[in-house]
Amino acid sequence: MTKDLVKTSKFMSLVLRHKPDEIGLVLDGQGWADIDELIEKAGRHGMALTRELIARVVETSDKQRFAIDADGRRIRANQGHSVDIDLGLVPGEPPPILFHGTGETSVTAIRGEGLKAGQRQHVHLSPDEDTAIRVGRRHGRPVVLRIAAGRMRESGHVFFLSTNGVWLTEAVPVQFIEFQNEKKV
Repeated sequence: MTKDLVKTSKFMSLVLRHKPDEIGLVLDGQGWADIDELIEKAGRHGMALTRELIARVVETSDKQRFAIDADGRRIRANQGHSVDIDLGLVPGEPPPILFHGTGETSVTAIRGEGLKAGQRQHVHLSPDEDTAIRVGRRHGRPVVLRIAAGRMRESGHVFFLSTNGVWLTEAVPVQFIEFQNEKKV
């Protein structure tokens, strides 16, 4: 992804996941925004967007953070929201083990409190270690934690699979996190 596409993706993440009001954008209850309105309001705030540029960001994002509706008129983030929206996710059965990538400096807090959504709606879990490593690198020296997702589900925790393959859950209690074999990379 080029620098321009990365800059655009970060801007879109900001306004579609966290701060739509920063540019006066209104998301509907499911997180959708009108693309023409996004382009117009972004332009007023110094971010030149076009339909073509937005489509390139959606198509080339390795994380598949965004979705455009079937009509091509609306866009939303697939997950990671700190604003209250309903993505219409259906509970699903996760694999027995999922992974969480974090920074080494966060491990002490996680040992004490487990994984919490923080300002987001859900804790994000990866289906494989490689993805978790990439996520962890965004937070410093990465550490990969193994999550006993199957046992969690059996004990009543609910999981959702987002459109882009990220598993979501409300929180991960400490007893479901494997620390003794933390994989430091």
